[in-house]
Amino acid sequence: MARVSTPETPARSRLVRMSARDPHEPGRTASTLELFFDLVFVVAVSVASVQLHHALTEGDVGGGLAAFGMVFFAVWWAWMNFTWFATSFDTDDWLYRVLTVVQMAGVLVLAAGIEPVFVDGDFTVVILGYVVMRVAMIAQWLRASGSEGPARTATRTYAAGIAVVQVCWLTLLVLPAGAQGAAWVVLAAAELAVPVVAERRGRTPWHPHHITERYGLFTLILLGESLLASSNAIIEALHDQEDLGSLVSIAVLTLVVTAALWWIYFWPPHHRAVGQDGRLSRSLRYGYVHYFVFAAAGAFSAGIEVEIDALTGHTALSDVGASFTVTIPIAVFVLGIWGIAIRDNADRVVNTVVPVGALLVLLDPVVPIPVTLTAVIMVAIVVVLVLHPPLSEPRAPRARRRPERGAPASPGGSS
Repeated sequence: MARVSTPETPARSRLVRMSARDPHEPGRTASTLELFFDLVFVVAVSVASVQLHHALTEGDVGGGLAAFGMVFFAVWWAWMNFTWFATSFDTDDWLYRVLTVVQMAGVLVLAAGIEPVFVDGDFTVVILGYVVMRVAMIAQWLRASGSEGPARTATRTYAAGIAVVQVCWLTLLVLPAGAQGAAWVVLAAAELAVPVVAERRGRTPWHPHHITERYGLFTLILLGESLLASSNAIIEALHDQEDLGSLVSIAVLTLVVTAALWWIYFWPPHHRAVGQDGRLSRSLRYGYVHYFVFAAAGAFSAGIEVEIDALTGHTALSDVGASFTVTIPIAVFVLGIWGIAIRDNADRVVNTVVPVGALLVLLDPVVPIPVTLTAVIMVAIVVVLVLHPPLSEPRAPRARRRPERGAPASPGGSS
């Protein structure tokens, strides 16, 4: 019997007109293609975390953090751009799938170029992989520009803006090494500006529950890297009987802290935080601050590896310095989520305990039992969250500006 295609299940052999999806579509969840797309980012994040670990262990803290920040920006921006575009225009026809696979190829190329960035300061492969991903996104935006409605101007602005910035990224490769750092900052700012300009010219719709589910899934990927670090501590303990107790303790405490980070992240109703009220500033804040949340989660796993090296005497860092590689990412993660999702949905107790707990974690390295105290503080924060569930209605902003016109807007994500 011949298979009959419907608008919900288009025939894979034909193209579907790319038009804006309903932002109120019931039951919208992540597709298998989106989950498949995330897999390549597991590779990129893992490679970046490993290289950060090596740099920190060797004592190159400043250089390692700078390289990680730049590389992770490329990883995060590529993921976020596709994610916001998909929530607005996913057709799941064969061309959409092919262009998505091209982006995945670009991620793998980027991942292959991460080590040269850390070792030699060579951005060539990373930039080439990044441009491959962005060119595929230009093609997606050009397809979407054929749609009618208020999003049409925005889609064309996205395509044009991304194209101009990619030419500039390629130009960076011919600049002197001393000028590349400053040029990178300028171009990163240009990337971030494209969605702001585009969304002010015409809004692209997005599904609040779908988009926050996608962010949650990427957070799980990053926290999974920390669980791998916990497993590595146990493996290391099996080969080093002298530090068996300390290494097993690190493994257990890492699991406890990782579970607490998961609990804290998923405690607030993110679909409120992303900006359902149509305010571009809220969706921009949610999307952009997640760079620090995601980067902190990736750096946390590297910090655990450094802590293991410190216990076994294989790092140039002091014990206090090694502890800071763990506590700083935790504090940044918690403060980031508190700022964009928890604060407006919590009572006074939670809004006191969460930021104060994050700051106490920063003091952890100067006490005799650093990682243990961090775990205790994180468990205490979770207990408070359990006893104080999210507010039924979000707190009103302190100073509400004039509502922006149009439908809810995507932050940098749709680029």
